[in-house]
Amino acid sequence: MSQTGSLMGFVHRRRRGAELFLLVLALMVGIGAYAAVGLGVEGVVPADLVGYGGWLTALIVAAHVTVRLVAPYADPVLLPLVAALNGLGLAVLRRLDLTYEAKGFDQHTFARQQLTWMTLGVLLFIGALFLLRDHRSLQRFTYTSGLAGIVLLLLPFLPVIGTPINGANIWIRVAGFSFQPGEVAKVLLVVAFSGYLVLHRDALALAGRRVVFVDLPRGRDLGPILAMFGVSMMILVAQNDLGSSLLFFGLFLVMLYVATERPGWLVVGAVLFAAGAFAAYTFVGNVQNRFNFWLRPMDYYDASPGSGQLVEAMFGMGWGGLIGRGFGNGLPERVPFAYSDFIVSTIGEELGLTAVMAIILCYGLIVERALRIALISRDGFGKLLAVGLGAIFALQVFVVIGGVTGLIPLTGLTTPFLSYGGSSLVANWVVVALLLRVSDQARRPAPRLEPVDDSSADSESTQVVKLR
Repeated sequence: MSQTGSLMGFVHRRRRGAELFLLVLALMVGIGAYAAVGLGVEGVVPADLVGYGGWLTALIVAAHVTVRLVAPYADPVLLPLVAALNGLGLAVLRRLDLTYEAKGFDQHTFARQQLTWMTLGVLLFIGALFLLRDHRSLQRFTYTSGLAGIVLLLLPFLPVIGTPINGANIWIRVAGFSFQPGEVAKVLLVVAFSGYLVLHRDALALAGRRVVFVDLPRGRDLGPILAMFGVSMMILVAQNDLGSSLLFFGLFLVMLYVATERPGWLVVGAVLFAAGAFAAYTFVGNVQNRFNFWLRPMDYYDASPGSGQLVEAMFGMGWGGLIGRGFGNGLPERVPFAYSDFIVSTIGEELGLTAVMAIILCYGLIVERALRIALISRDGFGKLLAVGLGAIFALQVFVVIGGVTGLIPLTGLTTPFLSYGGSSLVANWVVVALLLRVSDQARRPAPRLEPVDDSSADSESTQVVKLR
């Protein structure tokens, strides 16, 4: 290979045709599931199938065309995975709407509202790709993003707009709409963590005292992780939100370890997590209840607060078995929050363990593609940004599905792209846009190089490499 060829290295293909083919399969999943809901619950194909399918197709095609125009080298698998999960989530919400209407419950339009939020999310996805042409420009807003993220976390404490819901102080209400600012804060904090760790990772990577074959960090470098631990405990105590507390602390710990490659930070993080968990169990009643429900769910079935929804969810998934009861043949309405925190149990009951495993596989592929993007990224900020955005999905899915299945104590997070919730859905579409932007920058061919003769050379002709 010539010198020029070796300098250019491997060139990624655009693979937009492969993305389009996968998007067709994703639309078949979403629209097919919507039709199956109508057949299973009402015995007929939904009357609005054409309108619903056309609108869903228009949104996905718009997202695909945008990627083709402004991020042609982006990863071809991320968008189809997200489209399939979002489409399946809409179908499951429609199934719950029909059941609530048939049994005389309060009128719900979860599917229609979720489709509206998906429309807004896709519009922001398109806007982010058009406006952000280079992810490295976000590094200039490292401290601004951090400050904005903290301000968003504090908004639910304001007396006018702060709105406690189900005992958690994580919501604000503006102009009649409820919004969870922590969903936006997680994206801003990933940008802030990435910029901060790029600048200070050399100092944070220095080893201190060696204990049992592990180099612990120096005491003077413990400030950032202690500060993040304090923020997480504040969220847990003040907002009564165990899920967000675990998410933010785990996110910072993962990014810190990736930036420094020091296992000592994991040791410090594990010690802080254990101490925080013990303190929360001792002094925070909500956390103690979650642990008791997890360890002895049947003992608290009729208590208030109790473990009734957790027990009903586990019985429902057990009833569903391997292939499920089928849409309309289960009883997911017995779980109070089947449309949000427990949507995985609804899927497990009516579509079975097979569908749950397929969903987990889709999330695993999203995280895998994010880590692949980080590996091939040419700049440190892009690497950490991709790792952080992938860690958001990994931690959130582990905490949610682990809680619903009884693997860990139950928390209060939503399942990305599946659960009902506008804040989460919109924020996650922006996260995917950022991943695609980093991917496009990483997979785009490097500037072409060619050797040219330097006419001003002395006796011997000298070749220099010039960017064209």
